[in-house]
Amino acid sequence: MGAVMGTFSSLQTKQRRPSKDKIEDELEMTTVCHRPEGLEQLEAQTNFTKRELQVLYRGFKNECPSGVVNEETFKQIYAQFFPHGGKWSALCLSGSPCPLCLSDASMYAHYLFNAFDTAQNGSVKFEDFVMALSILLRGTVHEKLRWTFNLYDINKDGYINKEEMMDIVKAIYDMMGKYTYPVLKEEAPRQHVEVFFQKMDKNKDGVVTLDEFIESCQEDDNIMRSLQLFENVM
Repeated sequence: MGAVMGTFSSLQTKQRRPSKDKIEDELEMTTVCHRPEGLEQLEAQTNFTKRELQVLYRGFKNECPSGVVNEETFKQIYAQFFPHGGKWSALCLSGSPCPLCLSDASMYAHYLFNAFDTAQNGSVKFEDFVMALSILLRGTVHEKLRWTFNLYDINKDGYINKEEMMDIVKAIYDMMGKYTYPVLKEEAPRQHVEVFFQKMDKNKDGVVTLDEFIESCQEDDNIMRSLQLFENVM
């Protein structure tokens, strides 16, 4: 995904390519195992232009020649996108990998994959990718919060319980905690969740609904700033 995001970020600096490349883009879409929906349809469903979708597709195809991504491949790509995630970041003087220097992005990538995999069939297609990217980069506040709620709602029952929130927050801390200063304390994730849940579970029934989640986030500037953490790791 890093190559895809990097390609997208350079759109404004690119010169218009000859029409031959546009034709090649269309032809290339027929050569993969999974052929995405027509660009016109995706343009209508997302906040991207047809030209932007062509560039995104080229990057996606370079990373995923088959046209679909399974979870393991997604984790490998995400580990490249997040430099310290899911691999040894340093070597001890002995030359062996040091567990103390490991920042693990694999669990967060697992939850992120499930949020991208809207069909819950174990694979992410180009359509899934650009629909999510459209929301995260150019969606309304309500759309972004709804997507984030779905990320937290691990079992997809329409509610977020404290355990689910703890799993997501801990995954983020596992990925980023060792690379913050000052170093985060071990109890920080649970303290973070307690604060969130106290504010969001308005009727104190032990779960957070979508309406409670959106209302709580919109009325609390601190929570809105905290939720930007997801944009940073994306």
